[in-house]
Amino acid sequence: MSRIGNNPVAIPEGVTIEVKDSVITVKGKLGELSQTYDTVEVKVEDENVLVTRSSDNKENKAKHGLYRSLINNMIEGVSKGWTKELELVGVGYRASNQGNKLELALGFSHNIIMSIAPEVKVETVSDKGKNPIIKLTSHDKQLVGQVAAKIRGFRPPEPYKGKGVKFVGELLRRKAGKSA
Repeated sequence: MSRIGNNPVAIPEGVTIEVKDSVITVKGKLGELSQTYDTVEVKVEDENVLVTRSSDNKENKAKHGLYRSLINNMIEGVSKGWTKELELVGVGYRASNQGNKLELALGFSHNIIMSIAPEVKVETVSDKGKNPIIKLTSHDKQLVGQVAAKIRGFRPPEPYKGKGVKFVGELLRRKAGKSA
């Protein structure tokens, strides 16, 4: 029995939901998202979205909670938005942006210039004495996570000194270095 799938999703003010031909469309003040679904039924009833499954086979059970979580993420995204913050740890590591072009100096022989999807807003914060921070904001949770993972993939944090690109608040497993 899916505990997550059985919970109704509350619809906040200013969000409209349309279900038609196995496609759910969510519109809000920050944007519009749509998602196809199968093997489950989606109903909108008095300010709640209910996801039900037709049978108890393994595939239906798996997709029951999945689609409920995707709908919840879409509703939260178009009403509040999603934010990921990345921190650049290392001497000489810098980040700057012009519009949706992000320029990263991560210790390579050249700077990395990355074009970011127009749905994602990029902001870089560089305070003296602190590590540079990249803030990614969008209404699409999947897209923010994908862009953040791509940036982190350029220089993942290493386990000895912790240098690299990491998420703010991420705990790294550190190793002891050489012992004399």
